[in-house]
Parts: sequence; C-alpha cells; structure tokens
Amino acid sequence: MNEIALKQTPLHAAHVRAGARMVGFGGWHMPVAYGSQIDEHHAVRRDAGVFDASHMTIVDVAGSRAKHYLRQVLANDVAKLDRRRGNTDCTALYTCMLNTTGGILDDLIVYRLADDAYRLIVNAATRDKDLAWLGEHAAAHAVALVEREDLALIAVQGPRARQAAAPLLPGRPAVTEMPPFTALRSGEWMVARTGYTGEDGLEIMLPGDAATAFWDELLAAGVAPCGLGARDTLRLEAGLNLYGQDMDESVSPLECGLGWTVDCSGQRAFVGREAIEASLREGVAREQVGLILEGRGVLRAGYRIATENGDGVVTSGTFSPTLGRAIGLARVRGGIPRHCHVYIRERPHSARGVKPPFVRSGNAMVDLKGDS
Repeated sequence: MNEIALKQTPLHAAHVRAGARMVGFGGWHMPVAYGSQIDEHHAVRRDAGVFDASHMTIVDVAGSRAKHYLRQVLANDVAKLDRRRGNTDCTALYTCMLNTTGGILDDLIVYRLADDAYRLIVNAATRDKDLAWLGEHAAAHAVALVEREDLALIAVQGPRARQAAAPLLPGRPAVTEMPPFTALRSGEWMVARTGYTGEDGLEIMLPGDAATAFWDELLAAGVAPCGLGARDTLRLEAGLNLYGQDMDESVSPLECGLGWTVDCSGQRAFVGREAIEASLREGVAREQVGLILEGRGVLRAGYRIATENGDGVVTSGTFSPTLGRAIGLARVRGGIPRHCHVYIRERPHSARGVKPPFVRSGNAMVDLKGDS
C-alpha cells in the first residue's frame, strides 16, 4: 500500500522522530518496532510499555433508545453495564457484532457513559463496514452515531503501567484503585483499565492535540515505546484473537473461543441469536485450541494441522518470547488434540494442543513439558 494513502495518527511524527520502523496496518501508517521487538515484548511483561492505538475507531452512541439499540446489535448484553463497580464513572464490556448467520462482523469494547450514552471501540480494518452496519440499524432507533476522530488512544501496559501513568493523568485519578473493565473520565480524557496484552494496564482516550506531550512524558518516566510487533506476540501469548485471522464473518464466537461473549439469557432479540442457538442445539464442529510446537520452527497462519479427528488450520502463530517456544491458535475438530502434526513447508512437525492462554500476568499458563 502506498504510504501517501495511509492515515496518520496524532503520534506519527513522534514515531518517525524515534526511528520506528513504520508499516501499513488497517489503512494506517503505524510503528512495528522501535528497535528490538523482543525487548519491547519483555518490557511489557516485566515492567511497562506504551502503544499508539489511535488507529482504532472510537464511536459514541447517544439517544434515549441507545441501550435498546445496542442490546439488538451486540451479542453481549449492555444491560450488564448498568451495574457500577467501585468508585468509577463507567464500566466496560467485551462483545461481538454478528451477522444473521452468527458470523463475527467485528469484536469490540463498549463503555456505558450515561443512561443514554455509550462509547464503542472497534477495529481499524473494519471501520467502514462497521460504521455502515451500525448506521443501517441506528435509523430505526433514532440514535446518533459520532466517530470521535478528534481523540487519540494510548495503551500503557505492564505490571508498572498504572503506577507510571497515574502521576501524568489530569486530576490524578485513582487508577491504582480501579477494578478491571472500568473507566474514569476527566473532561475529554477517559482512562480505562483494559488492554490487549494479557497484562495489567490502561487504555487512555485523550484529545489528539494532547497525545504527543503525554507520550513524551510516559517515555521520560521510563515507559518503553512498543510497536505492533510486540503487540501481536503479547496478545497471542494471552490467547487473544485478532480479527481477520482468528475470526471473521464466516466464524461464529462459538468456534473461536468467544462463546462467553454471547448472552442468550432471557428473550433479548439480537442479530445472530437464532443462528447461535441453532449451533448450540446441533453442536459446534470446529473449536479454537492452542498449539505448542514440540521442536524447532515457527507456526504461521494458514498452516494445515492433521489430528486424529481430521484436518484443522493454524489461525495465528508466532515465537513466544516469554516461553521460548513456537505457539499458535488453531481451529480443529474433536477438541484439544494431545498430539498432532503441523505442516510447515509441506513437512509434518510434531505439536500438541493446550487450552489458551499461554501466558497471563507474566506467568506461564501451560505445561511446557507436556506431562499433563
């Protein structure tokens, strides 16, 4: 993709100034690494790292029927957000938007800002289709959708993330006391205890014109700048899906480990519910598992897997810096395989199945020796 056609986040100049290696991603010119991707990965697992996530799409939803509207278009139930947690301004919910056949249009986080106001954070690569789909369904509910292009999104992740960020935030909010999946607001700033790395941390929405100064203050406080490369290895170690690889419109949440994000309790009629309930009655043929390669090599998306229950496919793969092993997510039939073969350049390599995540909060969550 031609760089001239790529969008730039408010932090683009800061990335270039720091010598980041820039790539096209979801229509944006983004940093993949500032130096060693492995060092950036370890910084997040062991201390604190910061990511520019401003390529993500922020959409505010407002109107007297906003909750009713989101209860129809999202597979998880935003009514859960009515229950406040601790001394926080709002709560967050992870969910999917489904098509009528139960396939995933996108995965997202939704925040309840007020009785009639919500905020969605959707993926960059799916922006156009998401906005079109949301707009199509909004017409019947008289709700307003506003894309917040004026805001930047900065993620500070790692065991020291909240401690490092707290003194730099306006009003010095009590981020050290926030429960997970809650948020605090101060003017146009919104600080959420969420993330995409398997570590503790914050995702901070702030005015775009304030992003560079805040970024520089974090770096001065010893927080390591991190790019998309480390973001991918971190999320895969944490067993977190990437849209377009581990899930898409042909894959239901039941097939990619996200069944827990679908709320079929009660009589709520949401898009895709009939297809999901049919799959639950009939049984799901494919499911997501984790893979650990037994020998040398690296797992990549698209590699064929042979199990005793038939073929499967690797959907995401990488070398895990934390575990020192090749790991991946895969879609297979018949449950987690104790042993299987992954075909790398048409040659079979031994692997075994595990239940994700591989790493969480800096700790290995799988048995590397394969004794269990």
